Amino acid sequence: MTKKLLSLLCLFSLISACEKKPQFQNALDYALNSNDPRIKNIIDSVQRYEVQIKFTKINRTKDSVIFEDHGFQVNSNNYFYPASTVKLPIAVLALEKLNKLDALSRDTHYYVEGDTIETTFAADITKIFVVSDNAANNRLIEFLGQDFINKSLKEKGLDSIRISHRLSTDEPYEITTKPLIVYLNDSTTTMLEKTVNTSAIPLKLNGIKKGIGYYEENELIHEPFDFGLKNHYPINAQHNVLKRLIFPNCFKENERFDLSSDQREFLLKTMQLLPKEAGYDSEEFYDSYVKFFMFGDKKSKMPENIDILNKVGYAYGTLTDCAYINDRKNNVEFLLTATLLVNSNQIFNDNTYEYDHIGIPFLAALGQEIHSFEVSAKNK
Repeated sequence: MTKKLLSLLCLFSLISACEKKPQFQNALDYALNSNDPRIKNIIDSVQRYEVQIKFTKINRTKDSVIFEDHGFQVNSNNYFYPASTVKLPIAVLALEKLNKLDALSRDTHYYVEGDTIETTFAADITKIFVVSDNAANNRLIEFLGQDFINKSLKEKGLDSIRISHRLSTDEPYEITTKPLIVYLNDSTTTMLEKTVNTSAIPLKLNGIKKGIGYYEENELIHEPFDFGLKNHYPINAQHNVLKRLIFPNCFKENERFDLSSDQREFLLKTMQLLPKEAGYDSEEFYDSYVKFFMFGDKKSKMPENIDILNKVGYAYGTLTDCAYINDRKNNVEFLLTATLLVNSNQIFNDNTYEYDHIGIPFLAALGQEIHSFEVSAKNK
C-alpha cells in the first residue's frame, strides 16, 4: 500500500468518525443537544431562561407499566410561577369532593352567590382544559377552599404544592370562600356554606424575587417582583399529579385520586379535547391553542393519531406545559413537563414577554425532538 493511499484512507476514516452522530441514551438528552435554533438558543443561555424539564418514557411489559424518568435542572426549591397549571389538581379535587356529596354530581347546576353566571361543574372543568378559563377555575376554588385543596394533595404525598390564590380577579388572596347556590332539581336549591381558610405564609425559595422591576397600578416599581404569596406547583409535583391520573394503578391506594371510573374517563377525555370539539371557533381557538408541546407554534390541524392530555400555564413571562402524549400510530407514549421564563427586560406586569417567538417555539420543538427520538427507537 502506497503512502499516498494510506494517507487517503486515514483521512477518510477521520472524516467518517467526525460525521458519526453522537449516541444518546434517552430522548431528553437527544432533544437538549439538538441544533434546532428553537432549542439551541435557549439551552445556550439556560440559566437566563430558568429552564426545568422532566421526561418520563413509558415502558409496557405485559400488564406492567414501568416509568423511566429523566430530568434537567429540576429543583423544587427553585421557584417558577405555575400560572394556570394549578387548574389541573383543582379540577380533579372538585370531582373528588363531588363523590362525597350524595345529592350532587358534575352535571349539577350552580352559581356563586353574588354572581350572575349559572353553570355546571362539568362545564367549568371543560372550560379549564379547553381554553384555560380563569373564572371557571375560581368558581371551583369557592367550592373547595384553599385549605381543602392543600390538605387533600398533602394526604396523597403531594406536599410540595401550595395553592393560595385565585387567578385574574380583584381579590385573589381572599381566605373566605363565597357560598355556592346549587340546584337539587329544577326548582329546589340549597346553599353550600362558605369556608374560612388559612392565610398564605410567604414562600422561602430560590428565585422567589425576580427581575429588576414591576408595574403596580400603572406605576413602575424599581424593585424585584416578589412571588412569595403566590401559588407553588413545582415540576416534580405536576409530573406526579399527571402520573396518578394516567396510571393510577402504579400508585398505592392512598396516593391515588378518589375518582369513579366514570369521572376519570370524563376527565381524561376532557383533557385531550380540542377547542373546536367543545364548540369554540376554530379560527380563534385553533387546535394547539393550549397544547404547546409538538404543535404550539403552529395553528394548523393536529394529527388525529396523537392524543395530548395536558394543562398549560402562562403568566408573568413564565410558560409551562405538563402533558401525557400518546402516538397511537407509532405506539409511543411519554410524559413531559417543562417550564421556562421569557422576560428579557426583567420587568413584570408590563405584558412584554417573548411567549410567541421564544417560549412556545421552544416547547413545541422540545416535544417534537423527544417524539422523533422515541419513534426512531421504536422502529429500530
